Amino acid sequence: MALPTLRQLRYLVALAEHRHFGRAAAACFATQSTLSAGLQELEGLLDAVLVERTRRRVLLTPLGEEVARRARALLTGAEDIADLCKAAREPLTGRLRLGVIPTIAPYLLPRALPRLRRAHPRLELVWREDLTARLLERLTGGTLDAALIALPYQEADIETEALFDDPFLLACPPDHPLAAAGRVGQAELAEAPLLLLEEGHCLRDHALAACHLKSVAGGESVLATSLATLVQMVANGLGVTLLPEMAVDAGVLAGTGLMARTLDDPAARRTIGLAWRSSSPRKAEFRTLGALLRPEA
Repeated sequence: MALPTLRQLRYLVALAEHRHFGRAAAACFATQSTLSAGLQELEGLLDAVLVERTRRRVLLTPLGEEVARRARALLTGAEDIADLCKAAREPLTGRLRLGVIPTIAPYLLPRALPRLRRAHPRLELVWREDLTARLLERLTGGTLDAALIALPYQEADIETEALFDDPFLLACPPDHPLAAAGRVGQAELAEAPLLLLEEGHCLRDHALAACHLKSVAGGESVLATSLATLVQMVANGLGVTLLPEMAVDAGVLAGTGLMARTLDDPAARRTIGLAWRSSSPRKAEFRTLGALLRPEA
């Protein structure tokens, strides 16, 4: 029995992702006619209709959606075989697709990347910044190799390794009552007008959990989408906030006049870790990468 080729399956997956023949062809570095012919060959080989073609849009049939879903897993497995052999020849060379959450990327990577380039000059690190849930979706789908996230985060078929702890600090205006405190206790924090990132950012959940807060005092009428926006909100007197120490060390408060105060609870911190697929053959490489991303490396 004749079987589909990886090229044919890649064409189908690209069409499922882009829903456009031209964009799918570009993603596969093929012409549109080549991609269309390849899909017709696949349908003929399987004796099944996978793509519903109309003048206005491209749809996959229910069977086509299921074949595309399984094809993604097959393509990821084939890429893992190639990665396994490549890693055996020379670790941390070539392209490595790394996902990084926004509350880590601008504060850790600028310091870590020069060290990484010196240690592995033939490594081509390509990173994508996004929220944790979307990064792990891409990781399990095979479009990312690893992801730098805040732990804990439970996900099936994903392995993680803790790299280092990142304490939370309280940021407030210099005339705020908490600015005079040497260390801020939980009771004082619970009564403060605390501003945090909007829903969907894991930093929000980790900050509340680490500081044993169930919710924010007084509620929130304005929510920030980035730490830079959050800092400006605090600088304009809208409240106080919790920031990761790595962001403060990287200068996120520079030019604002805001004060950073230590929290009294030593457990008020998040853990930075590296995640990868459990099936990945590059686990040893990722552990080497993680060691180089640690601040003390």
